[in-house]
Amino acid sequence: MLKGFTGSAAFAILGYGTCSSVLLILNKLAVHLLPAPMFVLLAQVTCSWVAVKVCGLLGFIEVDELEWAKLRGFVFVSIAFLASIFANIKTLQYANVETFIVFRSSTPIVIGVADWLFLNRELPNLRSALSICALAGGSILYVLTDAAFVVRGYVWVCVWFVIFCFDQLYIKHAVDSVKVRSNWGRVFFTNLWASAFLAVSTLATEPQLLLDIDWSMPTVLALAVSCVVGVAMSYFAFLCRAAVSATSFTVIGNVCKIITVLINISIWDKHASPLGICFLLVCLLAAGAYQQAPLRDSDRSLQKADDAASLLKPEGESDLSEPESGTKNQQG
Repeated sequence: MLKGFTGSAAFAILGYGTCSSVLLILNKLAVHLLPAPMFVLLAQVTCSWVAVKVCGLLGFIEVDELEWAKLRGFVFVSIAFLASIFANIKTLQYANVETFIVFRSSTPIVIGVADWLFLNRELPNLRSALSICALAGGSILYVLTDAAFVVRGYVWVCVWFVIFCFDQLYIKHAVDSVKVRSNWGRVFFTNLWASAFLAVSTLATEPQLLLDIDWSMPTVLALAVSCVVGVAMSYFAFLCRAAVSATSFTVIGNVCKIITVLINISIWDKHASPLGICFLLVCLLAAGAYQQAPLRDSDRSLQKADDAASLLKPEGESDLSEPESGTKNQQG
């Protein structure tokens, strides 16, 4: 799957994939020791924007200033992010994790078409279309052979599906359209908004839980490690979104979920049958065959026209303002 991507894009994909898979395991541990999921998420997003801002002030990284135009550009990014998480939690109340994986594995089919409709991408080629279908099919076969397909609340599953697709598409649009000085700016603005929203939610829903928790060393350590990985996750997620299409990002996310299932199988008491593991490997192979759809011909033609225009400019003329300034100099 990394074939055809630049070195920086491959770095973003590997970083995001690693952080995503590890953070899922860490979150499971953190919520087990600290049964206040809203607070865990609040701690992670707060740690992210505070750490980024402090490192920026110390000169270690380049971070955008707190400007309303940029802050406003990321408010719906944060809302989409939190809405997706909320719908995810509600879905898991009515469907098991394996069933959730089946529904998630089908999202690239919709997002691939939406990429073409809204984000100026070509439709997936035959190889990629077969890859997406094989990824979804492998997930379904794994669930049918190794776990019970359980859904009691189809409404929440449908709500999550719509919100998740919107999340993938809108955040990609925002990443491409809102100009920031560095990727750390995206991390800063999104997590700043998220911490404000989550602070209200946590105070409204989990104050008693936090008072009753035994703040032991393992609990604090699990939370701290999840926060550190959360910072890296946020950075690589935005870096990856900027580097690849919305469909590619979704496929990568699905691969991370499959890898997490394999990790769960290897370190916990959930054992898959050899056939189930084979279907999971089919998913990984299918994702490896996926090729990102290119931008539409019109966009590529426009880019080529711009390049050609720059080549046809007279030597020494870099923009339209230079001849005018040159005339003024001659008149002077």
